Amino acid sequence: MKTRKMGWTDLELTTVGLGTFAIGGVGWAASWGPQDDKDSINTIHRSLDLGINWLDTAPIYGFGHAEEVVGKALKGLSKKPIIATKCGLLPGEKGVPINHLKKKSVLAEVEASLKRLGIDTIDIYFVHWPIPDEDIEEAWETIAQLVKQGKVRWAAASNFNVAQLERVQPIHPVAVLESSYSMIERGLEDEITDYCAKNKIGIVPWGPMAHGLLTGRFSRERVQNLDKDDGFRRNISQHFQEPQLSANLELVEKLRPIAQRNDRTLAQLAVAWVLRRPEVTSAIVGARKPTQIEETAVAGDWALTKKDTNEIEKLLAERAKKLGAEK
Repeated sequence: MKTRKMGWTDLELTTVGLGTFAIGGVGWAASWGPQDDKDSINTIHRSLDLGINWLDTAPIYGFGHAEEVVGKALKGLSKKPIIATKCGLLPGEKGVPINHLKKKSVLAEVEASLKRLGIDTIDIYFVHWPIPDEDIEEAWETIAQLVKQGKVRWAAASNFNVAQLERVQPIHPVAVLESSYSMIERGLEDEITDYCAKNKIGIVPWGPMAHGLLTGRFSRERVQNLDKDDGFRRNISQHFQEPQLSANLELVEKLRPIAQRNDRTLAQLAVAWVLRRPEVTSAIVGARKPTQIEETAVAGDWALTKKDTNEIEKLLAERAKKLGAEK
C-alpha cells in the first residue's frame, strides 16, 4: 500500500489507517452496538496483513475497551504498527463522556493507555476534542512534556479549528490534525487544509464513509431499524436524520454508476475521494470484520480521474442546493 509523509515529520503512514471506534463495543453513548472481540482482533491482524501500518484508537471508545482489544491484538507481533490514541474524554454518568484537559488528567490518561495497549511509547497522541477551550494550552504543554520524556513521539490535534491550532503551535509544533471529512462533511476544506499545508501539518480524516452512509448498505428501513445500542447513528449523527437522510440516500444512488464503471465499490469511492486531496496524509477507515477492511484497504491505491471528481462535485452541489432549499 502507498504511504504518505505525515506533515513535517519523518513518519510515513499508509494511505489507509484502521479506525477502532466500533471495536469499543457497547457501554458508552456513542456506541455502534455489540461487537465481538474475536472479530475485532482478526480485523486488526487482517489490516496488518494487507499492509496497513497504523491504527487509530482512543480510551473513550468503550471506556478503555478498544485500547484493551488493540493491546491483545499486538501481543506476540514481531513488528508492531504505528499506534495513535487520544486524551481529553473521560467516562461520565450513563455512558456520556466528559471533556477534561487538565494536566493531572492527561498524565493519568497516558499512563492508562500505555498499560492497556502494552507499549512503552505512543507514536501519535491526540487531544481528542479542544474542550474546555480554556484548557487547551495546559493539555498541549503536558503533551509536549510527554514528548520530551519519550512517552509520546508526536503531538497531535483532533477536531481543532485554525484559531486553536495557532494557539498551540508556539508551545510545541502540531504534527498532524485529525478531523471529520467526507463527501457530506466538508468543513475541513474551508480554511483548515490551507493552514495545514502552509505549516506542514499532516491531516488524517475520520469518517470518510460517513459512518457507513456512503457505502450503499443503508436504506431508510435499515436506518429506522438500527440496533438500540447504536447510539451514534441513531441519536447523534445528523446525517442519519431528516432532511439530510433523504438527500444522502439519493446522493449514494447517483454515485453508484461512478463506482461501477471503475469496477469499484461505493465504500472504495468514498475513501478515494478523501485521498484525492494532497493535504491528506491518510484516511481513517473503520472496520468490524476482516471482510470490511479487505474491501476498503485497496482504496488507498486508487487515484480518481478528473472526470470522476468533476462528476462527484456536481452531485455534491446538487445535494447542497437541495438541503439549502429545505432549511
